Amino acid sequence: MLRAGGEAILSGIALHEMAGSDARLREALRAADLPTGDIEDEGRTFFKAVSGDGQTIGYAGLERCDGDYLLRSVVVLPAHRSHGFGRFIVETTLRDVDGDVFLATTSAAPFFSTVGFSEVPRAEVPAAVLSTRQLSSICPSSATIMKLKRPPT
Repeated sequence: MLRAGGEAILSGIALHEMAGSDARLREALRAADLPTGDIEDEGRTFFKAVSGDGQTIGYAGLERCDGDYLLRSVVVLPAHRSHGFGRFIVETTLRDVDGDVFLATTSAAPFFSTVGFSEVPRAEVPAAVLSTRQLSSICPSSATIMKLKRPPT
């Protein structure tokens, strides 16, 4: 998923792999009303997007579910919103992922549809993805489930 040295660099922004236990990640997720209850569990990989001058732009996470993935914890910090960084973070996070990618959202379906995700019924979601803590107990059953329909560019 990452380039040599544990980071992907595009357009002066680098994605650095980080621990789910990072206090700034937890704070950013809470501020964006995103769940934090399972971010330290095994099987999750988190990334911090950092600008060339060292500013943290945002975060994203992936959870491996057998051969598929759950995109999670995508947040752009308030000072950096409306500049295309969310799209960049998502596309860069998913660039080298092989397998289907799903996500659950209660409010960001319009954004994710612009990045190539489409709503899918729960019946079409693989059991390994449905059994994640995110989909089985943390996100409400009313959350929209989406699947990446085209590879990121």
